[in-house]
Parts: sequence; C-alpha cells; structure tokens
Amino acid sequence: MRKLIYVKILCTILMIATSKNQVMAQSKTETLIEKQDNPSIFYKTIEIKGQVIFYREAGRLDKPVILFLHGFPSSSRMWQPLLEKLAMDYHVIAPDYIGFGHSSQPGPESFTYTFDNLAEYIGKFITQLSLEKFILVQQDYGGPIGMRIAEKYPEKVQAIIIQNAVSHKEGLSPLWETRKAFWADKEKYYEAVKKNFISLEATRQRHIGSTPAPERINPDTYIDEYLFLNKPGMADIQLNLFYDYQSNVKTYPKWQEWLKKHQPEMLVIWGKYDPSFTVAGAWKYKDDVPKAEVHIVDGGHFALDEAEPEILRLMQQFLKRVTIER
Repeated sequence: MRKLIYVKILCTILMIATSKNQVMAQSKTETLIEKQDNPSIFYKTIEIKGQVIFYREAGRLDKPVILFLHGFPSSSRMWQPLLEKLAMDYHVIAPDYIGFGHSSQPGPESFTYTFDNLAEYIGKFITQLSLEKFILVQQDYGGPIGMRIAEKYPEKVQAIIIQNAVSHKEGLSPLWETRKAFWADKEKYYEAVKKNFISLEATRQRHIGSTPAPERINPDTYIDEYLFLNKPGMADIQLNLFYDYQSNVKTYPKWQEWLKKHQPEMLVIWGKYDPSFTVAGAWKYKDDVPKAEVHIVDGGHFALDEAEPEILRLMQQFLKRVTIER
C-alpha cells in the first residue's frame, strides 16, 4: 500500500515537472528574442485551424514590427538576407502561406486555395502573435494578401513597402493576356498552364527576366523553386490559387480607393527587368498616394537577386523616417 502511494506521488511530481518544462520551452524562444543583442533568426511554427504556419522571426519584441509577405513560387526564405540585416533595429517576421515553404500543404480537395483564404490565415496569424502595429512588406503574391490585411486591419498598418507587387491593371505585362485565357476557360487550358508553371524554363525566367547580367543571379534560387513546384500535388495547389488571381485584378479599384483614403507611408521599389509586372505599375501608386517614394532598381521580379544592397539602403532610410524619427 505504501509502495503504491509512493508511485502515485512520483507520477504527480513527474507530471508537474513535464508541464513546467512545456511552459518553459514555449517561453524560451520569446526570452531569447527579447534579450539578444546580436539577433539571430528563429524558425518557428504555430497551428491555425488545423494547419501549421511556419515563420521566421528575429529582433527584440520592443522594436517596431516588420511583417514580410512573400511571392510565388517562393517562401519566407526569399526575405532571409533582409531579416538578418534588419533584425538589429526591428522585430522582423516572415511567414510561409499555406501551400508554400514549410507550412502545411493540404491538397486542393481539402483546402480552398484562394487569396481570400490565404489572407484569412495570415490575419489569424497576426492575431495569434498579438501584432498591434506593423510595417507591411509585400512582393508579388504578398501584394494581394497584404492589401486584404490592410483593408481588414487599417489601424495596424504603420507603413507599406511594395516590391514588384501590382494593384493597377497598368502593371500587368502582355504576358497576362494568355493567362487571362486560363481564367476564362480553366478546363480547356489547365494542362497547358500546368505544364508551363512547373517547367524549369518558366521558373528560371521568373528570376532572369530581361536582365542584361543573368550571371549575377544565383541558380539555386530558381532550381529550388523548380523542385518545390514538382513535388507531388504541388502543381494542382498552385494552379488553383493562380486561377483565383483574377479576383485580385477585379479588386484593384477597391485597393486603390483604400490607398487614396488612408494615405499610408509608402515605399515602392521596383525591379525593371520583371517580365510580368511593368514599371508603369510602380508609378501608378503615386496616383493614389502622391507622397509615395518610388525607386526603380536594376533587378527583376525578385529584385533582391541583383539589387540587395540598394534595396536594403532604401528600406533602412524609409524605416528610420517612419519609425525612429517619429
């Protein structure tokens, strides 16, 4: 009898210790982020509505927050160089959307791949991380997702930084004419568009564009994306989402009105060798926000491939003005 009592006491002690360890583990990363003087990147996950969202985070919690939203077919990895360099002065966060990077990738039969739905998950991500104020950085798909976030949480958006993300029809290059055919008849063009989407040449072209110096672009970037797109089931995930891209084009006027109404602090950085998004799309932001800064750089769709030092300098100047100097 006495032995049984001892066993019960021991089990209780172990349960208390285990519970304490779990709490300590959960808060350990936050403590490290809070205290680090030479910030490093933390690679974390949270669960939202049964899906896992992976994200990169660095910088002290009391610093201004920058939320980085990536494009297609990349992930939060595209922002890694900027996260490392900005983390000393800012609290930087970059999530992977559902279907991208290291986040959950459920098939289209069990998950609705639309920009509305991805933005809803990012909204819940923002709520779960208790982000009260942040600067949005948007590239490519990050534009339509970011603008949906801005519409829903205008009080949280301290400023917006755009890098080759379109909110005006003038920003769509002639390449979009053939893509619109897919929107008009999904079944007819599905296989053809799918073949193009997952091809190495198309993936390479997204990075190379019309740059006069393709040798400056690390082939690892597009080879890794090519392998990602050719994972089993990934092409169908991305084709379903791309079919919904037409919802963004239809919503451009609404976003333009939002920009005109709220007049956010805005920095637009545009790679001029982008085959999909024209330089005219960069300048159109000044129609909505006249005080917006617009800079055209020697880079492509993924301008960081070629113009990282210039982009970092422009961002640091802008961020200082909208945060530290206020």
